[in-house]
Amino acid sequence: MPSLKEVRGRIISVNSTQQITKAMKMVSAAKLRRAQDNIIRFRPYAQKLNAILANLSATMEQSTDNPYAVVRDVKNVLIVVVTSDRGLAGPFNSNIAKAVYALISSDYKALPKENVHLLCIGKKGYEYFSKRGHNVIGDYSTLFHNLSFNTARPAAEFAMNGFLKTDYDRVEIVYNEFKNAATQLIIKERLLPIEKKKETQEKSANTDYIFEPSEEEILSELIPKSLKTQFYKTLLESNASEHGARMTAMDKATENAKDLLKELRLTYNRSRQASITKEILEIVGGAEALAG
Repeated sequence: MPSLKEVRGRIISVNSTQQITKAMKMVSAAKLRRAQDNIIRFRPYAQKLNAILANLSATMEQSTDNPYAVVRDVKNVLIVVVTSDRGLAGPFNSNIAKAVYALISSDYKALPKENVHLLCIGKKGYEYFSKRGHNVIGDYSTLFHNLSFNTARPAAEFAMNGFLKTDYDRVEIVYNEFKNAATQLIIKERLLPIEKKKETQEKSANTDYIFEPSEEEILSELIPKSLKTQFYKTLLESNASEHGARMTAMDKATENAKDLLKELRLTYNRSRQASITKEILEIVGGAEALAG
């Protein structure tokens, strides 16, 4: 049985840890509220913009050039990996790493390792894949320090320009989609080339649009804006998911510390009772020896 001093030290240590995790839970809850409001307000705009783009793309003439929809043989791929800057968020970052490895092994296992490029948004993903010898390009690991559309634009333009210059034949993005504080879904989707959905083509087949100015000019402005909007939306989703995951992880850590404190206090009381009983027996034994 451990000594009273040892148990008392552990109780103090666990109690301090519980206070820290409780404070971190409250901070994450406050940040989650703001991040959740941002993504809820932004989703309708992004969805409507994508719907307009899909309808226009479905009615485009076959001769119209769309450089963002060019399908090429995949020899080089860029995977945008969205993680967090800090840990203590449960399996938030490890699930992203597993999803990236699953994507590479399933879709790009035939490509050499140096042809699979990783663009890491978030410090944890940057450190994780850099240490394991992956082809990590660009440094946007601190983008979440001041997340906004303007700060996210350079990363989106980097991926878009790389596709236009044929540096990459495909651009994928892996991130956590926010559902609620306790649920985040791993999403793997293709950013480039743009895919035309059959349902949208059929729906817009009999729709006659009047373009002013020309459809080429409209799409040349709308497509880049839509791609940047979609990119920024994934960062907002991941940001809200991170705070939700951290709040949940800190809540569980606080509950575990509470259970551990109960066990330690019980152990402390048992040790104290055993010590008192031992002292009483020694006194009684000494008294009987003197009496004899």
